[in-house]
Amino acid sequence: MLLSKLREALICLKAGRVTLPYPSAPHDPSPRFRGKITVDPDRCFGCGGCANVCPAGVILIHDTDQHTRVLEFQWRRCTYCGRCEEVCPEQAIHMSQQFETATDRPEDLVIRLEVFMGPCQRCGRCFPPPTPLDRMMVSGFRSGGNGGRQ
Repeated sequence: MLLSKLREALICLKAGRVTLPYPSAPHDPSPRFRGKITVDPDRCFGCGGCANVCPAGVILIHDTDQHTRVLEFQWRRCTYCGRCEEVCPEQAIHMSQQFETATDRPEDLVIRLEVFMGPCQRCGRCFPPPTPLDRMMVSGFRSGGNGGRQ
């Protein structure tokens, strides 16, 4: 038993250092790392697509009046899946490289964004057009009121 433990210790010593010297030395994450959510308020038009696809329910939407929408990102619950970044039609949401997000203040974990509900500069509507998958979920594929008979 002693020999097996000694052999195991020699194997570990031969391998050398296998961990990073973080936090005493800086650590840069990989280029595709998904860190803290960042939102560009100048690009967001409040479509709500990000809130619809968020599996953790991080993004809450409240309409204060007809032209103002409030988006709250409660990113303390974020799983860093990146779905919100994928579906944003204006690329207003990005997953940053920031990973040191520990804090003792709960208000640091909320991003609040008030958006004027104007039309999209690209398509002229407040919501992006439905994808082919979304159109499949709507009943009545054929046009006309004859029940699909031509």
